[in-house]
Amino acid sequence: MAGLRLGPLLRHVDWESGTRATVWVETDRACTAEVRCPGGAGGSARTFSVCGHHYALVVVSGLAAGSATTYEVLLDGRRVWPLADSPQPPSTIHTPPVAATGAVVAFGSCRWAAPAEGRTDPVGPDVLDTLSARLAADPEGERPDVLLLLGDQVYADETSAETRAWIARHRRAAGTGSAAPPDQVADYEEYTHLYDESWGDPELRWLLSTLPSCMIFDDHDVIDDWNTSAAWVAEMRATPWWHERITGGLMSYWVYQHLGNLSPAELAEDKLYAAVLAADDGTEVLRAFVERAEADPATVRWSYRRDFGRTRLLMVDTRAARVLEEQHRAMLDAEEAAWLRTQAFDDPGGVDHLLIGTSLPWLLPPMVHFAEGWHAALCRGERGPRWARFGEWLRRRADLEHWAAFTSSFRRLTDTVAEVGRAEDAPATVCVLSGDVHHAYVAEAVWPAGQQPRSRVFQFTCSPLHNSVPAAIRAGFRFGWSRFAKGIGHLLARHGRVARPAVRWERTGGPWFGNQLMTLTLRGRTARLRLEQASAGAKRGHRATDRAGARLTGVLDRSLTDGS
Repeated sequence: MAGLRLGPLLRHVDWESGTRATVWVETDRACTAEVRCPGGAGGSARTFSVCGHHYALVVVSGLAAGSATTYEVLLDGRRVWPLADSPQPPSTIHTPPVAATGAVVAFGSCRWAAPAEGRTDPVGPDVLDTLSARLAADPEGERPDVLLLLGDQVYADETSAETRAWIARHRRAAGTGSAAPPDQVADYEEYTHLYDESWGDPELRWLLSTLPSCMIFDDHDVIDDWNTSAAWVAEMRATPWWHERITGGLMSYWVYQHLGNLSPAELAEDKLYAAVLAADDGTEVLRAFVERAEADPATVRWSYRRDFGRTRLLMVDTRAARVLEEQHRAMLDAEEAAWLRTQAFDDPGGVDHLLIGTSLPWLLPPMVHFAEGWHAALCRGERGPRWARFGEWLRRRADLEHWAAFTSSFRRLTDTVAEVGRAEDAPATVCVLSGDVHHAYVAEAVWPAGQQPRSRVFQFTCSPLHNSVPAAIRAGFRFGWSRFAKGIGHLLARHGRVARPAVRWERTGGPWFGNQLMTLTLRGRTARLRLEQASAGAKRGHRATDRAGARLTGVLDRSLTDGS
């Protein structure tokens, strides 16, 4: 008798027709997974196998546009979802109405798995658990149309005490030993435990079953500073445990995150997905694919596009698509950069809002931006080999690897954003959505007189969903926005012979610290931004968290298009 191990996750809802969606599940054995809705809508799929685990991505069809439809999951004809003892309302697929033009987009990044109910949570309430409780309490209330998870969905290198204990037991039972660090995951099997821990959280499990999601990886999904430099990659490839770590990381990302980013039409055309489905065991097919992807990143595209009516999302891979040769460093390889530009300019006049999802912020606090540009110049050898060696040492210790550290890529992204915004039929807003830096802020880009785009151009950064930042780093980020810090940044740029960027930016909100979520409400050519933080509610003032008492507190609610 097949059981549901993880999920269901409602991943893709079709905005073009409003009649289809995809639902992802993991089961404990091979079976047929079915999604059944009242009125005859639904779909089924046979599971596929990877490393002894079983999964299905069910395409649900026959939905009505503009509807809210409850669903059940059945395995070999037996209902396994909703859970018999679940306190939450039924999982629901919300489809957009015909010709919908607006969307509500919630986003954030960096989520440690929440501890079990009743245990002390040292970093405060999980904002997604808290959102889940609010939606469950008022199923007919306001809700996002989609949740964007901008990286670090799991932490392969910063595991919980429970996971470290599980890893030790697992490796002893396997009897093969592992050269991997005992507090980090080593392979695909250990990655599956991370997803069980994170997505098995009852509140998050229900939330992801009823709220569509789009995901992209960042470094901690694999390891801190993943692909920070060519020297780093060479060093990691020389370690005995790295090959299985990166292989397991990319294989599990494809299964647990990437597949659900694709539309039913894209799934039907995906040759790798077809090959995995056709195989009795898809392990070797998928392993061969990710080994090629690791050896030659330009052969694979993890980035993707989603259109929500007249709002376009371009979710950009800023980890695996890098060019790391020091004299030609780029955040995106040539094909990836061309793809981004092509998608940004596709269908002129058909987009009211352009969203660029990139785990790493484009616009940083000015001092940090100039420090990263200076540092990149040192690593290129602008000040000689001794400074270059110092630059590589500093790069790894200070995480100097955002867009500003890839000078040519920063310039190309800036040019693309500006050109889109200056077009005759420019969108009302161009918004870069990011996480990574464990705080939130709002910045607006400004160009010299005569070059300002018609679109308003913003950097929205929001993290963490559930994590922390040391007090010293908080102070550093606050200082980084100051006028004095900007002056220090200019001095560093001068030392590195780094030209000032064509754009400047003004912080218009933040920095804010805490577990938080941003939401963009896009209606026609209007846009509104809201920032909410999770607070402990009934146990306010205590570090321990009562999930039932946690609540979302509004920090910012601002129109982006009419000045209110």
